[in-house]
Amino acid sequence: MRPTIEAMVERDVETLAALRLAAFFQGTGRTLQEDAAGLRGLLAGDGFEAGFVARHRGQPIGSCLLVRSEIDPAHDLTPWLAGLVVDEGHRGRGIGAALVRTVEAHAIAAGVDKLHLYTWQARRFYEVLGWSVVEPFEQDGEPMLLMSRQL
Repeated sequence: MRPTIEAMVERDVETLAALRLAAFFQGTGRTLQEDAAGLRGLLAGDGFEAGFVARHRGQPIGSCLLVRSEIDPAHDLTPWLAGLVVDEGHRGRGIGAALVRTVEAHAIAAGVDKLHLYTWQARRFYEVLGWSVVEPFEQDGEPMLLMSRQL
């Protein structure tokens, strides 16, 4: 069964916050409640910022966001593709790529012509999807890449 990609809704928040916390915020002090509150804020916004969820048999297994500003950005750019995460047991099946394409389509529909993201480990993944390295840099002593994609 192929996962479905849909707009994130309230019932997804707790599960996705837990998935995001494990993937992005280990050792940072960020709590499940803080991440869930951030996702709820996105859902309550003006519709430009958006979250998308991949579901398998109705259960959230991944997500990706379109946001105006990235957490602790090192660059004064907007908007951002952020928070792409897919549960480990579902990786390697094109779900991440489908989530990225969904965010890109939403951005295009909103009149965006260029998106940005931060990554280090997923450089090749994003390059295959047409993203380009803009600048390598360090953030909090760790290597990082600023990437962008013209839509």
